[in-house]
Amino acid sequence: MADLLWNAGVAVVVAIDGPSGVGKSTVARAVAQRLDLAYLDTGSTYRAATLIALSNGIDVCDEDAILTELATHTIDYGAAGVEIDGVSVAPQVRTPEVTANVSAVSAHPRVRERIVAIQRDWVHRHGDAAVLEGRDIGTVVFPDAAVKVYLTARPEIRALRRAGDSEAADSSIDEIAENLAARDRADSTREASPLRPADDAEIIDTSDIGIEEVVSKIVDLATR
Repeated sequence: MADLLWNAGVAVVVAIDGPSGVGKSTVARAVAQRLDLAYLDTGSTYRAATLIALSNGIDVCDEDAILTELATHTIDYGAAGVEIDGVSVAPQVRTPEVTANVSAVSAHPRVRERIVAIQRDWVHRHGDAAVLEGRDIGTVVFPDAAVKVYLTARPEIRALRRAGDSEAADSSIDEIAENLAARDRADSTREASPLRPADDAEIIDTSDIGIEEVVSKIVDLATR
């Protein structure tokens, strides 16, 4: 394992937050590989909760019903991505239907508490050292993370990047940009764990720099 920053008694977590289309997944995976750490896409755990709700005909606005159903399932993250009851559902959580409803599910405070507990347990099971990407890692899930980074990019850049994703198939750049803006509003204005950079996060604009440069910046923060 790389020579990481270490705070006694605190999980060695590299928290990479930011909205969609800023390169979080690509960057986080590369950072995890460079540092020889486990990697967790926390957004996929909320997508798994959304898939569970939708698959069981539950109203995504009904927090109590969602929590009751979640209690009968296990959500985990393995080599092939997010899992429900031990089965990989990585492709299923990226469908347009899940994408359209994940903000509603993730806005529920008690659902977030349940998913955050799953995420923290996952890190603990991986030696209390991991690279996590999401929207509230540095502010809520691991506020004492050794490294906190918030990625951002100009709206047009984000829309162009998302255009290459399967879940954006058949959508125009303008439609993608509108959807991203709507998701940003929903995530940044929700009462529970709104999307925002931690006060002590390193903010990196990825609009005009390459993935390798972003990765190197984060690795430097973790090893200096």
